Amino acid sequence: MEFIIITGMSGSGKSTAINALEDIGFFCIDNIPPQLIPKFSLICAQVEDERLQKAAFVTDIRGGEMFLSLHAIIGELKQSGVNVKVIFLNATDDVIKRRYKETRRLHPLFNSENGDMDKAVSDEREILAPIAEIADYTIDTGMLSTAGLKEAVLNLFLDRISDSMLVKCTSFGFKFGIPGDADLVFDVRFLPNPFYVPELKSKTGLDREVRDFVMKSEIAGELERRLFDLLDFLIPRYVAEGKSQLVIAFGCTGGKHRSVTFAERLYERLKATEYKVTAFHRDLTKK
Repeated sequence: MEFIIITGMSGSGKSTAINALEDIGFFCIDNIPPQLIPKFSLICAQVEDERLQKAAFVTDIRGGEMFLSLHAIIGELKQSGVNVKVIFLNATDDVIKRRYKETRRLHPLFNSENGDMDKAVSDEREILAPIAEIADYTIDTGMLSTAGLKEAVLNLFLDRISDSMLVKCTSFGFKFGIPGDADLVFDVRFLPNPFYVPELKSKTGLDREVRDFVMKSEIAGELERRLFDLLDFLIPRYVAEGKSQLVIAFGCTGGKHRSVTFAERLYERLKATEYKVTAFHRDLTKK
């Protein structure tokens, strides 16, 4: 089992960090008391479920006195054979206080310190000091954007940062509506339509005869070259932004011929690259 424990200063970005790990397949639990993590490891050992073999937990000062046992719990997990790593997120006091002011949320120790924010932050830093000393990874989030923090976390656990984003090549028919999850939509209805060729009407863009018919026109080839050049430029930018999924949708009238052809050609092209990619043909069987 691989367990990642995310902790650190309140307001340092722990929710963003655990969301990044969830995007790459970790089973994630936020705000868990440290005492429950070893119990969860026992459950994982008893249940044959691959999803539970990689888990990430956020545990922090919100747990009150229960949180004070985290140092001992980490040692207990390591002794039991669990591969556990600790990510400690940090930021300066000024950054922490500014973030709480911007979000208008209360620091977990705000009330216990009678509304003294300086004292709340100082006390938390003192409590966290022993965990900071044993952390496997420390990330200063003070100068990081949300996307930058996500990338920093993913860089710890991915050989390729592009593995963090799934590219979904989708085809659809405009007469059934544009997919609601589409990030990029391309209309290919101006291309020659196989629907009006009797021997191709009942076939789809999954058939070679249809793809050959669509792509034999000069305009289709020009579209593909220009479009794929654009996507070569765009996709790395979406990865850098921190998107976990990019849906590229191609639409024709019925969603069976031209749109399927282009979705499949993009899918085949991206399969040969470093990106995770899948193809989905929404309206292929609709009439």
